[in-house]
Amino acid sequence: MRTVASVLASNFKQWGIQHIFGIPGKAISPILFELLTEEIQFVLSKHEAAAGFEAAGYALLNEKVGVAIGTSGPGGTNLITAAGQAAASHLPLLIITGHPSMKDTGKALGQDSSSFGTDLVNMFSHVTKFSARVERGDMLKPYLQHALEQALAGVKGPVHLSIPFDVLLEEIEPFTLDLPTPYEMISPNLSDVMDRLNEATRPLLFIGKGVHSSKAYEEVQHLAELWNIPVVTTPGGKGAFPSNHSLSLGAFGLGGAPEAMDYFQEDVDLLLVIGSSLSDMSTAGLTEAMYPKHVIHFDYNPTFIGKSVIVPTTPVLGDIKSNLKTMLKEMPATNSEAFRTTPEPMPLQENVPGERMSAIQVLHAMRNTLPEDAIIFGDDGSHSFYGIKHFDIYKPGTYFFDDIFGAMGNGIGYAVGAQLAAPEKTIVCLVGDGCMFMHGTEVSTAYNYDAPVLFIVVNNGRLDMVEKGMRKMIGTSIGGIYETPLDAKLFAESMGAQAFTCLTPFELGHRIEEALQIMKERNKPIVIEALVNENEIPPTMGRQ
Repeated sequence: MRTVASVLASNFKQWGIQHIFGIPGKAISPILFELLTEEIQFVLSKHEAAAGFEAAGYALLNEKVGVAIGTSGPGGTNLITAAGQAAASHLPLLIITGHPSMKDTGKALGQDSSSFGTDLVNMFSHVTKFSARVERGDMLKPYLQHALEQALAGVKGPVHLSIPFDVLLEEIEPFTLDLPTPYEMISPNLSDVMDRLNEATRPLLFIGKGVHSSKAYEEVQHLAELWNIPVVTTPGGKGAFPSNHSLSLGAFGLGGAPEAMDYFQEDVDLLLVIGSSLSDMSTAGLTEAMYPKHVIHFDYNPTFIGKSVIVPTTPVLGDIKSNLKTMLKEMPATNSEAFRTTPEPMPLQENVPGERMSAIQVLHAMRNTLPEDAIIFGDDGSHSFYGIKHFDIYKPGTYFFDDIFGAMGNGIGYAVGAQLAAPEKTIVCLVGDGCMFMHGTEVSTAYNYDAPVLFIVVNNGRLDMVEKGMRKMIGTSIGGIYETPLDAKLFAESMGAQAFTCLTPFELGHRIEEALQIMKERNKPIVIEALVNENEIPPTMGRQ
C-alpha cells in the first residue's frame, strides 16, 4: 500500500515528466514530499498562473503532458487563467489543486475549496475538459485515467483534479497509468475534398494554430505543393508554414501582409481552412465581397465551422495530420527545395533623429541574428503582431502565439517551461513591457532553474494595443500609459539575470549575438530591452 500522493508522483515519473510547476502550500505538500522520492524537480514559480503557463509550455515541447499544482483557495483560482490559456492553445495540462480536508468539509475551513467555500471544481469546469474532486483514495485511478484521456484526446486541453490533504495521505493499492494513445477519426469527406481541389481554379490555403497542435507541417506543405496552392496563415497559425516558400503569402487578419489581402480580393473559388476557428482576429479585413465560393474546413472541433464565413462548406472533422496523411498517401512526393527561396537579410535603419527605433526594426534585427530553428514565443500584445507581420519563418514550428484567449504574460511562462522540456533548443520570448509587469518575475524562475531563455522586451512605456486602439476610437486613451515606465534592465538584474538596454537595431543585433553565446556558456537567461517609438502605429488597427 502507498499513499495517494506517492502513487501520483510515481505516475508522473512513468509519464517521463521531470519537472512539476507550482507554489507550495500545506494542502498539496504531500505531493511535494513524494517528488523528492521520485527525483522529479519541483519548479518554484512566482505566481500560480505562471506555473500553469510554464507547465503548458513544457507540454508543448515534451509532447506529453504538463503538470501544475496549486494549493487550495487562491492557489487554485490563480491557476484558472492558465487553464483558460491552455484551452485556447490546445495543450494537455493537468492541474492539481488542494483542499484542506475531506472529512472536515462542511465545517469552517481556511482556504476551503469545496462548495462551502471557493468551489474550485465548479470554477475549473468552465475552462477545462474535465474537473472533479477526488473524495476518496480509491477514486484516484478512474478519475486520473479519465482526466488523461480528456487532456490528450481530440482537441487537447487542460483538466483539473482537486485532491484534499487527507486524501493525499490515504493509502491505496499502487497503480501506474500509461499516457493514452488517441484513436483518430478519419473524415468520410476526403474524396469530395480531392474532387474540389482538382476542379478549383483559384484555391487558397488558410492555416491556423490547429496545424501546430497536430504537428501537420509536412502534410500542409505537401498539399500546397501538389496543387500549387498559395498559403496564408492566421495570427495563431504564424510559424506553421515557412516564409521563404514561394507559395507563402504571409499572414492574414491582424498583423496581415498586403500580399495575403491582395490574393483574397481576386475571386478565390476554394478556401481550404485548416485548423482555424476563423475568429475576428483571423478574419479582420475580410469582407463579404472577398468570400470564396466554397470552403473546405479541416478541424477537430465542429463548433465554429460554417459560422464566420457564410458560404457552402465541406467539414473535414478529426485530427488534421491523420486526415491529410490519409488523403495524400497515394500522391507523389514533391521537391520542396524547388519551392524554397533564399532569404535576404532584413534591412536595418538608423533611428530618426530624436526618436526611438521602430518596433519593425526590432523584428528585423531578431531575424538577422537568431538561428533559423530558434523557437519564438510571442506574448500577447502589439509586439507579437509586429512579429506576425515582420518576422520571417524559415522552419515550421518555430513561432507560437495565441490570438484567442490572450492572457498577458503567457509567453513568458511558455518559454520557461519549453526551455526546461527541451534544453537543447534556442528559446526566445518576444514580450512587451506590459506583459513583463504582469509576469516578468518568471525571469527569476528561469534563472534559478537554469532555463536560458532569451527575453526580448519591446518597451514603449504603454499597453500599446489598448492605448492606440482607444486613441483610434475616441481620440485619447485612459489608463494605457505607465506613469513610471518599466526599466527592464534593472528589473532583470534585481533577479540575478544579465540584461542590456538597446537604443538602435544595430546595437540590438550585436547584443542578441552576444547573448546567444553567453547563454550557451552560462546556461542562464538574458533580458534584452529594446526601447521603441512610443507613437508608432502597430499592425493591429484592422480589428473592428
